[in-house]
Amino acid sequence: MQQERDASPMGQAIHETVQEYYGRTLEKSDDLKTNACCTPDAVPPRLRALIANVHPEVSAKYYGCGLVAPEALEGARVLDLGSGSGRDAYVLAQMVGPKGEIVGVDMTAEQLSTAREHLGWHAAKFGYGKSNVRFIEGYIEKLGDLGLEPGSFDAVVSNCVINLSVDKPAVLKGAFELLKSGGELYFSDVYADRRVDEAIKADPVLYGECLGGALYWNDFLYMAKRAGFLDPRLVSSREIIVTDEVLRAKLGATRFFSATYRLFKLDALEPACEEYGQAVIYKGGIPGCADVFNLDDHHHIEKGRLFPVCGNTWMMLADTRFAKYFQFIGDFSRHYGIFSGCGTNIPFQSASAAAAPAAGSCC
Repeated sequence: MQQERDASPMGQAIHETVQEYYGRTLEKSDDLKTNACCTPDAVPPRLRALIANVHPEVSAKYYGCGLVAPEALEGARVLDLGSGSGRDAYVLAQMVGPKGEIVGVDMTAEQLSTAREHLGWHAAKFGYGKSNVRFIEGYIEKLGDLGLEPGSFDAVVSNCVINLSVDKPAVLKGAFELLKSGGELYFSDVYADRRVDEAIKADPVLYGECLGGALYWNDFLYMAKRAGFLDPRLVSSREIIVTDEVLRAKLGATRFFSATYRLFKLDALEPACEEYGQAVIYKGGIPGCADVFNLDDHHHIEKGRLFPVCGNTWMMLADTRFAKYFQFIGDFSRHYGIFSGCGTNIPFQSASAAAAPAAGSCC
């Protein structure tokens, strides 16, 4: 796997490029040249009213590529990496309620100015006695320098920002350290189907449009596991279509995707999905998930229905804030091998397969 480049001096140049693009070049969402940084996805009903409560100036400077609003956040403490003008932070502020807290981190002064200007307006709009949001100026690669207590956040979110980072492993590791056990990094970002060419990385517009810094998806999975997130789960994805002919020509055959992942901080997760004969029943009660809870893109758990799960999925539900919403059946006392359908199979040839005539052999 290719290693990320040192943050200096190239890293400083990238920081300056991003600050210039988001602080001065772009004035509103409509100024973007691609849809990479703004999702066209339909907004779930549970979020529409919350977004409508956000100040128009804040929403006008929204540059996210997904919807970073994980479920069941009442009373939670959430860190928003690359919080920008504060759109997502103010949506999340309504989800955590007056007893929760949102902390936003961004390096662009102009964006932070917009976010901070409307703290009081939003507190009044939400009916809170005081604001439950604060914004910190800083770099998401250096979360340890911001005075935030390790192990103090229930969730870390980020909306199309990690691709802009000059040191992505540092961002993931910093988020892991700040999360409580059982907490999650829930974020949307841009990925490529191959490692991006240096010419694409060096183009300031392509970098600002979230394409130049996109990670090859397989490098990301390896990087996430090295940071401590042992079983990354894909929540949703869509291909990014670049219609600008000049930009498209620069990208060549490289394809880009917007994707949302959830990464849990659970030390006992296993490298693969293992079968222990376990199952869960969703009891309901998660706001916005009356009938079905979608853990990821292949775990759509209907209320009241027995749902077999692997050991990792069991822990993602039993050892996190989701536990109270589920009934758990089984334990880890007996192992039955790999979980069927997880994409991993026993590599050894079975007796029935061995009896079949071979099509060819290399030795």
